[in-house]
Amino acid sequence: MNGKLELSKPMRIMLLSMGILFGSIFFYKLVMMVVGKIVMSLHGNPIVTVSATTVGYQEWQPEVTAVGSLRAVVGVNVTCELAGMIRSLHFVPGSDVKEGDLLVQLNADPEVAQLHALEANAWIAKVTYERNKAQYGVKAISKETLDRNDADWQSAQAQVDQQAAVVLKKSVRAPFTGRLGICQVNPGQYINPGDVVTTLQTLNPIYADFYLPQQLLSEVKVGQLVTLKTDAFPNNMFTGKITTVNPAVQVNSRNVEVEATFENLNDELTPGMFVDLKVDTGTPKRYLTLPQTAVTFNPYGNIVYLVKTPPGKNKKYKLKNKKGTVPVYIVEQHFVKTGETRGDQVVVLGGIKEGDEVVTSGQVKLKNGTWVVINNSVIPGDAANTSFVDK
Repeated sequence: MNGKLELSKPMRIMLLSMGILFGSIFFYKLVMMVVGKIVMSLHGNPIVTVSATTVGYQEWQPEVTAVGSLRAVVGVNVTCELAGMIRSLHFVPGSDVKEGDLLVQLNADPEVAQLHALEANAWIAKVTYERNKAQYGVKAISKETLDRNDADWQSAQAQVDQQAAVVLKKSVRAPFTGRLGICQVNPGQYINPGDVVTTLQTLNPIYADFYLPQQLLSEVKVGQLVTLKTDAFPNNMFTGKITTVNPAVQVNSRNVEVEATFENLNDELTPGMFVDLKVDTGTPKRYLTLPQTAVTFNPYGNIVYLVKTPPGKNKKYKLKNKKGTVPVYIVEQHFVKTGETRGDQVVVLGGIKEGDEVVTSGQVKLKNGTWVVINNSVIPGDAANTSFVDK
């Protein structure tokens, strides 16, 4: 050895190989990083297609909504007052009848015979009174005898009237004008007092009963306009007015019952039907509104994306597609304060102003500075009171 450390040939080969290997890895990483930067510079930020709308004011009618049920102004189960055998039926189920129309005739033969007997007694009592009245004129009888004859006649006549009322009760008549329901009895059937013969309902006008919480009591008054809608006739809306507000609040629920009256000219509404109701409670108010889909609701705040024109007028802000050249915009994220919601709309109390253009769909792909093009061929719903809008 000459004092210097000399590497063996195999060692030199190993070190050279390791150097080549690590150099290759470093060069590969460097090339991939450069290629990535080139690709990013060539493609730039992706352009997202969104829909947008211009912020504006809407007039909202202050209202109270509720659900309720319909009730006939006059409606009863038709029954009989006396027991008896049904002799004949004089109505068609489902038909309209007038007050006093005969519906059911019970067997009244014994009662009629008794009436004739009482009428005969009353007649003889009257004849006796008239004869003794003439005799009293010539002082042939006393005044006491004449008074007794008069009392006998009046008593006999009262018995006639009583029996005549019994005979009338054997005929079941319509107590008021309305529409009959399904017949529940048959000829030859024996019925007792209170047994239902059929139902009778007046359909025009008709009541709607609904309940409101006590905190809304100050907003509801007799005469206010009420709009009614039912799923039985989804394309029809009915208008009426509040006719009664119950003066007592229910202790258990703290709700107050309200009654509204509606015209029912075509008999479309029927008692017992479930309905949606809306009460107009004041004058219309102007609010700055947006479609609810335009607002991203988060625990830390509600966000919208405003559409802005990029600075400058360079041609790179145009995009060519099959339909031609369309403008390209950028979006800015803004926090907004929202208020009441109604249908598809939400009130915006702060954060944007009238005339701003706001993204209404496609927000999932957006962030501050994202490039967008607007396509409003399909736009989200933007109607208030969707439950009361004709379809």
